Amino acid sequence: MLFVKRDLITLYKQTLLGPLWYLIQPLLTSIVFTLVFNKIANISTGGIPPFLFNLAGVISWNYFRDCLTETSDTFKKNQAIFGKVYFPRIIMPLSVVLSNLLKFGIQFGVFICFYVYFYLNGSAIAANIYVFTFPIVLVCMALLGLGLGMIISSMVTKYRDLIFLVSFGVQLLMHISLVTLPYRVFQENHITWAVDYNPVAHIIEYSRFVLLGEGTVSLFGVVYPLVSSIVLFLLGVLVFNRTEKSFIDTI
Repeated sequence: MLFVKRDLITLYKQTLLGPLWYLIQPLLTSIVFTLVFNKIANISTGGIPPFLFNLAGVISWNYFRDCLTETSDTFKKNQAIFGKVYFPRIIMPLSVVLSNLLKFGIQFGVFICFYVYFYLNGSAIAANIYVFTFPIVLVCMALLGLGLGMIISSMVTKYRDLIFLVSFGVQLLMHISLVTLPYRVFQENHITWAVDYNPVAHIIEYSRFVLLGEGTVSLFGVVYPLVSSIVLFLLGVLVFNRTEKSFIDTI
């Protein structure tokens, strides 16, 4: 909990707007996506208000992205602490997941406010009976981000360049994770292969399905990301625990 508190306090320390950036970033991103993809490119969102469609994808993506990027350099970023005192090293990436969960909670609250606004104004949006499974969506995103992050952090101890590759790769991954484009766009252009084996894309599509009643969901799209997140998390824990025994010699 001390590490969670540290993450939340130091992130926007000495900034003018402070924690308001938790709200500003997804709102501005959603506005830009709405203007570029829905107004200029004229991509349909199936009757869902484009801004709400984009906001649902952005806040879900942000949680996964932050869990991944902030754990991917765990050993390098915390080498001073790790070199002075012993504690279970896995606590550090776990604290990142928890602090990002608090950020997600704030952003999800903003999403609910806009959801109510559009609903009261007659928009065709409706959460379905599977909305109670949304916490499972969060768990999958956390396990995916945590598992991949721990694997990468273990490799970064020897190959520092990987951290730059992650930053670049995450930007590319966003565009094939259905954050900005609905699945039907990939179907119409016969390039569904670009998203079918991306577990993050299925998770975001499912989150829109349960929250907005819009999306394409299949049994494969439910089972595949669930199994992938568990396998990658277990693999990440295994690699992380092996690396922590000798990382101080290579970092």
